[in-house]
Amino acid sequence: MKPADTENADSLITGLACPIPIVDYPHVVLAHGGGGRLTRQLIEDMFQPAFDNPALAAQNDSAVFEVGSSRLAFTTDSHVISPIDYPGGDIGRLAVFGTVNDLAVCGARPLYLSAGLILEEGFPMDHLWRIVCSMRDAAREANVRIVTGDTKVVDKGKGDGIYINTSGIGLIGASIEPGPENIEPGDAVLISGDVGRHGVAVMAVREGLEFETEIVSDCGSLVAMVAELLASGVPVHCMRDLTRGGMATAIIELAEQSSSRIELEGDQIPVKPGVRGACEILGLDPLYVACEGRMVLFVPEDAVEQALAVLRRHPIGEDAAVIGRVTENGRAKVTVRTEIGTHRLLTLLSGEQLPRIC
Repeated sequence: MKPADTENADSLITGLACPIPIVDYPHVVLAHGGGGRLTRQLIEDMFQPAFDNPALAAQNDSAVFEVGSSRLAFTTDSHVISPIDYPGGDIGRLAVFGTVNDLAVCGARPLYLSAGLILEEGFPMDHLWRIVCSMRDAAREANVRIVTGDTKVVDKGKGDGIYINTSGIGLIGASIEPGPENIEPGDAVLISGDVGRHGVAVMAVREGLEFETEIVSDCGSLVAMVAELLASGVPVHCMRDLTRGGMATAIIELAEQSSSRIELEGDQIPVKPGVRGACEILGLDPLYVACEGRMVLFVPEDAVEQALAVLRRHPIGEDAAVIGRVTENGRAKVTVRTEIGTHRLLTLLSGEQLPRIC
């Protein structure tokens, strides 16, 4: 078959099948849920064309829309973490904080959550109660209410103990519009704390690994810190919380959405020694390891010190740092300067570093 005929045949196959090229992925793989290149493909080639609308097309952490005279943010998140308990939290705490953080970084004040629980037959009631209490306490910490929900039970062996879906709605102040479209050349890139702890903490429990010091997840609420940051008058151009795919994936996505070139300083990115050592043993890049209580933000250079002062007043932000700059628009690219002075290009992962991490 000639090359041109091959191209026509491939087009015909793709046209007759689903939008995801089945010749490459006839079935869903774990990496489709990892937040990297295959997740992007699933969203852009299947979900977005099917559900096309302006709120979805923005590809932000939350959909933003107007209802009457109010601007609202709405988000949803599903949690399938394994194991469901880990140092620093559990699936209940994760479910609440993961959702309120998505609202907060869009400039919204979280108001209400829903909670959908899928339980496996035989799951211990006392364990379920501990998770419910964890969700209750996390909601109080984030000053949000769980006002509706649903419960389903699947046959024993057809689930994995418990899965939780949470959706949240929040109110956006009239003058607050942080988003990728506001990123400008000259902006400083800040991070609110050290990276990679959540993923390593979960993996250590999952694999039965022991380190000299226990690695505790960074799972926490960004709500109070973001509220103070915005109330202080810091001109925040953009914020995004870090979850699956870690810091690198979030910044790559923002660079693409804003068509910006971003240069990071590797020696300025805070990584705890225990996390760095664990990643070296496991063959992981800490820049891509999941966080659950961290965010990156973009602010003008003259607002850096004010922003850092606010972040560092909160325990969750005590390791906040400047990690890079936006150098130009028109070229979506993220590089990181290494310890030896070379520049490494950051790209979306094509596979899955750590499955079932959130």
